[in-house]
Amino acid sequence: MEVINTISQIRKTIKEQEKKGKSIGFVPTMGALHQGHISLINRAREENDLVVCSIFVNPTQFDNPEDLKKYPRTLETDCTLLEAAGCDYVFAPTAEEMYPTLPKLSIDFGNLEHVMEGKFRNGHFSGVGTVVAKLFHIVNPDRAYFGLKDLQQVAVLRRLVNDLSFDLDLIPCPIVREKDGLAMSSRNRRLSDDARKIAPQVHIALQKAKELLIQGKSSTEVKTIIEEHLHSFPELKAEYFEISDFDNLEPIPAMNNEGQTAICTAIYLDGVRLIDNIVF
Repeated sequence: MEVINTISQIRKTIKEQEKKGKSIGFVPTMGALHQGHISLINRAREENDLVVCSIFVNPTQFDNPEDLKKYPRTLETDCTLLEAAGCDYVFAPTAEEMYPTLPKLSIDFGNLEHVMEGKFRNGHFSGVGTVVAKLFHIVNPDRAYFGLKDLQQVAVLRRLVNDLSFDLDLIPCPIVREKDGLAMSSRNRRLSDDARKIAPQVHIALQKAKELLIQGKSSTEVKTIIEEHLHSFPELKAEYFEISDFDNLEPIPAMNNEGQTAICTAIYLDGVRLIDNIVF
């Protein structure tokens, strides 16, 4: 496995491999890798000749400077995991390499920017869209892999790929969970031992909401019941709990057709913001 830090070198390396007819699978990350990320590497390994993983903590998608400062940076450990998983190239640029000057460009993703995550994180998806567009231009992959834990991000990037005609397949991959149901996240390591015991209640709330919707209850009724359930765990502070259409993430009054209902939440626990979702 080779670690590359400059745009010019990763472009040169990829072009050399493309001349040999090699297909490129790409997994963009911000590092602090866990088995959820490795599942994306495994999928890319199965479907492509070569796998590239980027590790870059993107400053333009953080609206809170403290979050950016606290974000874990574990490049050495990450590279050990990636090498064991069969990754071929790691692209790990500095912020100065990616942004010699701060980008003036901003991207408006329409309604997707103003619901759920976008409602509470001003400019977040413009920053995500900008850095992913740059990475797609730099790496030029055949396929790019993203976890569905960040469901809204996947929807935003699907729109980016379609509207800007990127010549690649965007592959959404299932959420990987701990044995107790907690969605794997680099943020989980910031939870105290006591908070970690409560954290599975996030997924339990989603499952309970799914069951209620299947029983025929309206979204309004379900949200009221879930709100009461969460109140029994005062450590959990819900930022949002939404029942939405899977494609456009707009609120829906009741369960959609099969595969088109998304229940999404962001909940603070122990000062850590946990996001999760269920699609059915």
